[in-house]
Amino acid sequence: MKVILSRKGFDSSNGGCPSPILPDGTLLSMPIPSDDNVSYEELCYCGNNYSDLLAHLSPRKTYLYCHLDPDIRENIRLVDIPDWKPAFGQIGAAQGLLMNAHVEIGDIFLFFGWFRQIELHNDKYRYIRKNTADFYHSFDLQVIYGYMQIGEIITNPNRIAEFYWHPHSSSQRLMNTSNALYVPSARLSFLPNKNGFGVLDYREDRVLTMNGQKRGTWKELDFLYPQYVYGNKKNSAKNKGLYYSGIWQELVVSESENLLEWAKSIIE
Repeated sequence: MKVILSRKGFDSSNGGCPSPILPDGTLLSMPIPSDDNVSYEELCYCGNNYSDLLAHLSPRKTYLYCHLDPDIRENIRLVDIPDWKPAFGQIGAAQGLLMNAHVEIGDIFLFFGWFRQIELHNDKYRYIRKNTADFYHSFDLQVIYGYMQIGEIITNPNRIAEFYWHPHSSSQRLMNTSNALYVPSARLSFLPNKNGFGVLDYREDRVLTMNGQKRGTWKELDFLYPQYVYGNKKNSAKNKGLYYSGIWQELVVSESENLLEWAKSIIE
């Protein structure tokens, strides 16, 4: 079983601010801005409208429409989608990387992104102010927030079009021969009591960022070193930890000792 660390949600170029860690520990990944037909105003989690949250956290920017992908959090649309199913789409170079790395049914995506804790202040949310004495509570972090074990890989455009609510079913993407949709298995093969997809709450062991470092420098996990990563990607951390530089979405990690146990521990 391969693990794909898949970077999703807001980043410095797309969105420009961290996704929020809500006071109850919810890792609420903000889908990146796009010209797709889902607006932030249409999305809501436990009374927190995405558009209102972003207005609190990044008031100088205007956020209209978004690319809701991976679509793995249930019941966040103000108007329900009949027969909704979770799915994750990929296309172009990123999909080419997944194909070349022989990603297949049974492999598992661990979705991570840029997060920071928030708090209510004068009836508005704000990011918690940085405090070096409590790094994981107040600094920018890369955190694993969701997972999906692949149950099916759909490349037939007619089949993808059945997921009419998903951004990868748009007419433009359906014409692209690299367009693919990943659909989860019913249950995890290695944790049969768990659904084949899900979202995760904040826990320190789900944080990739190394204590005291910038968010892109990760903890030293032996099974994530370059020899286990497709393409033998260079670890460019200057002193310690792991840092894979550049713009990328998917990091495919080959099966190795302790990898599955680590994935289990992240999800359980």
